[in-house]
Amino acid sequence: MTLARVAWSLGAVLLAGLVLSPVASLAISALQGSGELWPHLAEYVLPDALAQTAGLLLGVALIAGVLGTGCAWLVAAYEFPGRRLFEVALLLPLAVPTYIVAFAYLDLLHPLGPVQTALRGLLGLSRPRDLPLPDIRSLPGCVLLLGLVLYPYVYLPVRALFRMQAATLLEAARMLGASPARVFRRAALPLARPAVALGLSLALMETLNDVGAAEFLGVRTLTVQVYATWVNRSDLAGAAQIALASLVVVLALIALERWSRGRRGYSGSAQRQRPLPRTRLDRRRGFAAAAAVSMPVLLGFVLPAAYLGHSAWTRIARAGLPPTLGAEVAGTVLYAGAATLAAGVLGFLVAASPRLVGRRAGTALLRLSGLGYALPGAVLAIGLLAPLAFADSRLSAMLEATVGAAPALVGLGTGGALVTAYVVRFLGVSSGACEAGLARIPASLPDAARMLGRGPLGGLMRVQLPQAWPAVLSGAILVFVDCAKELPATLLLRPLNVETLATHLYGEAARGTYEDGAAAALLIVLIGLLPVALLMRFGEGNPSRARLPSA
Repeated sequence: MTLARVAWSLGAVLLAGLVLSPVASLAISALQGSGELWPHLAEYVLPDALAQTAGLLLGVALIAGVLGTGCAWLVAAYEFPGRRLFEVALLLPLAVPTYIVAFAYLDLLHPLGPVQTALRGLLGLSRPRDLPLPDIRSLPGCVLLLGLVLYPYVYLPVRALFRMQAATLLEAARMLGASPARVFRRAALPLARPAVALGLSLALMETLNDVGAAEFLGVRTLTVQVYATWVNRSDLAGAAQIALASLVVVLALIALERWSRGRRGYSGSAQRQRPLPRTRLDRRRGFAAAAAVSMPVLLGFVLPAAYLGHSAWTRIARAGLPPTLGAEVAGTVLYAGAATLAAGVLGFLVAASPRLVGRRAGTALLRLSGLGYALPGAVLAIGLLAPLAFADSRLSAMLEATVGAAPALVGLGTGGALVTAYVVRFLGVSSGACEAGLARIPASLPDAARMLGRGPLGGLMRVQLPQAWPAVLSGAILVFVDCAKELPATLLLRPLNVETLATHLYGEAARGTYEDGAAAALLIVLIGLLPVALLMRFGEGNPSRARLPSA
């Protein structure tokens, strides 16, 4: 084995250790807790948290599944006014993080907010208690808002699979006398089951990762309890124990998705299949279909984005830009940019690892890189505390022995801790995009480079990277946007006295000063439009975030 191969193998082992360290650290931290804590958690914390988490997951699965599958079938199988516009507009809620939707609707639906004030004016009522409406701060309210934001995770893969279905299969069902509804229920939907399972798994993992929306709306999920136990009670062992329970839920979701898909797939004959033709709806049904697909876009994107724009403009016109906004933008760009650079380089090397360290080991590393994406941000942050503290103590000891100084480098309260968390969390996004780009390069090109005297690394950098750079760039954009929007790990690991756009917005919502947080929320939404633009540009293509990370 050459020296270069040994170096690459050692680097792969270190990277695998970094990705796996949060899980091992959680188990060790949980065991260090007091034996008296488990009865308290089992009696007072876990039952309610598990019940609310299960209710939230089931509700979001129902809403996201129905909206995503229904909208995908309408735009894939029917022609109606505005179909082409809605086909891409249905992606727009991806640009709005869940906590921003909760932030917007809390102010919109407040008893003194614009919606209830307008309703009381129409009805001639003067006092808020004269018009009692359901409180958005509830489990059903949280289910509804998260479902409106997360349904695109189902819509994207299901729409693509519906378009892949051969027309002959569905036409055969019609010839046998099945109605259009029966064709969808008995033929199209069973064929789309793998895509539905994939999309629901992604939506539910995003639901489990949420802290801001659930806390704003009064839902005490496992992830919210992890944050509250550490920050409010300063109980790291208890937070680790709750995090382990949350991790069990994540693994159960992944196992359920694998079981649901099983060996099911879609295949056709060797003959080229005729794609599914769209049926043109009459005027009445066409406008009904347009109205149906417009509601998720209106409620999941247009209404909260319009509110944020109006509130930001009102605040700027009255008092100017928030004085701390520039520092928050700089902090967001600094940490997200550093993590993007690191994740981009590591993701490309991970994607190329089958060529550098061997197919079996490289494939294992590639799958392992997606583990962080499956971990909720709060769970990941808790799990990284001990590994980062250990690394910081070792590095500080080395520096003190060599230069006589021992600064904190990657421990709690430093930017290095936050960047490390971002890299571990979103490495799978980068490696997935790079893997897709490298897969499109003919095998003859790296073979030719090797015949001309280039080693594996030289061929990778001089031949494959120039060919795969669009995929590498798209993966980097997705990582940057995910880092800029990330809230749970940022709340727990950000440096002292440092605010990002996400943490500033969280603080304003916690204080109830919604208008002062509108500008930060609007900037996050504008940043979030970047991956949506990528998805629109690539049409049916689906960047790496629409892949279920392997564990």
